[in-house]
Amino acid sequence: MELDPTAQTNNIEPGTSSLGSSSSNVTNATTLAPENNFGDRPNDEQELYPIAVLVDELKNEDVQLRLNAIRNLSTIAMALGPQRTRDELIPFLCEGIDDEDEVLLAVAEELGNFGEYVGGPEYAHFILAPLENLASVEEVLVRDKAVDSINNIAKLLNAFQVTHYFLPLLKRLSNAEWFTGRISACGLYAVGYSKCTPEQQSELRTSFASLIQDDTPMVRRAAAKALANFSKELTPEVIINNILPLFLRLTTDDQDTVRLLTVEDLVQIAKVISPEEFRQYLLSTLKALGQDKSWRVRYAVASHFTELCEATSDAITIEEKLALFLNLIKDSEGEVKILAIGQAPGFSKLLEKNVVIEKIIPCFKELVIDTNQHVRSAVATNISGLAPILEKEQTIEYLLPLFLQLLKDDFPEVRLNIISNLEDVNQVIGVDSLSQSLLPAIVELAEDKQWRVRLAIIQYIPLLASQLGIGFFDDKLLDLCLSWLGDTVFSIRDAATTNLKKLVEIFGYDWAKNTILPRVNEMAHNENYLYRMTTLFALTTMAVSLTPEIIKDNVLPTVVELVNDPIPNVRFNVAKSLEVLAPILKQNPQTAEAVSTKINDILQQLSQDSDVDVKWFAEKAILTVQSC
Repeated sequence: MELDPTAQTNNIEPGTSSLGSSSSNVTNATTLAPENNFGDRPNDEQELYPIAVLVDELKNEDVQLRLNAIRNLSTIAMALGPQRTRDELIPFLCEGIDDEDEVLLAVAEELGNFGEYVGGPEYAHFILAPLENLASVEEVLVRDKAVDSINNIAKLLNAFQVTHYFLPLLKRLSNAEWFTGRISACGLYAVGYSKCTPEQQSELRTSFASLIQDDTPMVRRAAAKALANFSKELTPEVIINNILPLFLRLTTDDQDTVRLLTVEDLVQIAKVISPEEFRQYLLSTLKALGQDKSWRVRYAVASHFTELCEATSDAITIEEKLALFLNLIKDSEGEVKILAIGQAPGFSKLLEKNVVIEKIIPCFKELVIDTNQHVRSAVATNISGLAPILEKEQTIEYLLPLFLQLLKDDFPEVRLNIISNLEDVNQVIGVDSLSQSLLPAIVELAEDKQWRVRLAIIQYIPLLASQLGIGFFDDKLLDLCLSWLGDTVFSIRDAATTNLKKLVEIFGYDWAKNTILPRVNEMAHNENYLYRMTTLFALTTMAVSLTPEIIKDNVLPTVVELVNDPIPNVRFNVAKSLEVLAPILKQNPQTAEAVSTKINDILQQLSQDSDVDVKWFAEKAILTVQSC
């Protein structure tokens, strides 16, 4: 038996799938049942019994079992062979599965790569039948995956298969009574167009035009979304004569969800037609979309603005582009402004430097004090991208004041974004100029009376250090970082120890050995026990980023010094530190001896301590050391 794909789907109810009947009414695929296929063939039955089990699982009440069976469709197909896959498995998939969306989605995904299992491209059209069913179901994810899979299969088809199998499928979906089929049809026009005759291509354009004018907004939206890819297959003449009137109809659709999708179409059409044709037919449309009453449409224009400028480089003057951009970056909706701000560095590359200074920079000065914190955050992210355009002197004059203002913003994300993107500025004006301008602001924030402000700056220091380099850090920021270890607020001291660990990861353990550890170890002799405890915290936190040799020579001696500290809190933190250090030291044979001698002895000593907490932490550490 061979499957006629056309016949398989002619009787499907519009808007439903042949996979969608209830499980109690599932057609018994007797050709796949083990007792019918293998009863007279003991060898075959023994060989294919696992396959029959998988087929039974396709009808199991447990969704997960059915899903697992679908994921093994390729195994079933390989065991059955191409002929039986075409004659038995594909019809079963057309008629015999009633399932939930999750399983149908898996079926659609698996069938997209099923060409080799039905015998190669020569027989790939057999797979279209179950995919056509799936392309008409109600669940969007299933339909979209079915469309993707049909497109994959269509690429394998020759002209004969396209004519006799693919185009009839496309016609049925395009004329489906239920809108889900028509939505799926929109995404299938581009893939087969090049394999059609001129007469067939004309019919496809006419059919696609009917979808663009469909009464259902969801179908028009799908057509607008698909138009960009379809345009890639068309000649400029066809676009001007046939597609352009339809496209202009979409740009004035009463649904903003349709109009916003035409922006991407506009970009693609601009790449195909000449600059003169774009200016004649589409310039007014672009301006109208940029000033559309719906913010969603303006949002779409803003998100594609640089791409639009590049596609229309010779069709629109700089003045016209600038006017459109300024409208977007001053838009009343914050979402539109944020997208336009993101496009500013790319768009500014197309402008003269003096135009950027006269037109773009004033906008940024206003946006820096915008009431929307997300707008200010977008400014902080993108403003450094203007530095390479303005070059050194203008960056110092126009941008650095804005950086300083953003560094003092109340919103933490704004401060983080400005620090995160200083690399571009550093490359333009140099670390010396940058430090002279920004360091006072950073220090001011680092010493702020509000501990949460100090905490925010601490969290940004590793990022800033990686931007500015080890020399700058040691000279300008090292003392500041170490001063946080003595802060009166525990959260600051704790964050400062984590900060040192991150700096070691950035600058390396040699830097830690020569620069950080000597300064931290000095704190172990401070009269204030909080400093001594912070020393233990810092050494323990940094230990995971250090080598066992450095721990043995530069960390362990300081920890050992504090074992007889008069403050119990210090002593039990010695035990906690040794619990962390011992496993690291045991990793290296040269340092493992320190664990078996010195650390064990100290922990045994602490386990006899008069303070109950010290004894508890020491005993816990002994168990950890013995198990590692």
